[in-house]
Amino acid sequence: MNTLRVTSPAFTSEADIPRHYTCDDANIFPGLSWSGIPLETQSISLVCDDPDAPHGLFVHGIIWNLPPETTELDEGLEPEAVESLGGMFGVNSYGRREYVGPCPPSGSHRYYFKVYALDCLLSLPATAMAHELEQAMQGHVLARGELMGRYSRS
Repeated sequence: MNTLRVTSPAFTSEADIPRHYTCDDANIFPGLSWSGIPLETQSISLVCDDPDAPHGLFVHGIIWNLPPETTELDEGLEPEAVESLGGMFGVNSYGRREYVGPCPPSGSHRYYFKVYALDCLLSLPATAMAHELEQAMQGHVLARGELMGRYSRS
């Protein structure tokens, strides 16, 4: 499997995510870009999650069916912008179809921004959650990459 290079203008790999992008401030998407998309890619998917949440994996946002020529998502990304590209926001662990920034109850948490290049478009309802997206992607991932950032509340 090929590896995608995922970066953000807001933070570097394994660094702290600035407060501006968290529930303690503006609570907006930090912006991402990626490279290394295979030519045969038909769509791009994205998952942002926190494996350190007290009750297990917490999903901050999922997106699928972005066009293969999409190589970045802007800071402050809203669902309407994703839909204008032809993509779809799914349901996060808050039960909402949007991205919600880091908001750990205590301690330092890791936040993974994972990007997938797929060999197909996915047929999922707008109410799909991360486990449904991951199941639909099985056998269709051509390349993947991730960017991990940390955040802890004071």
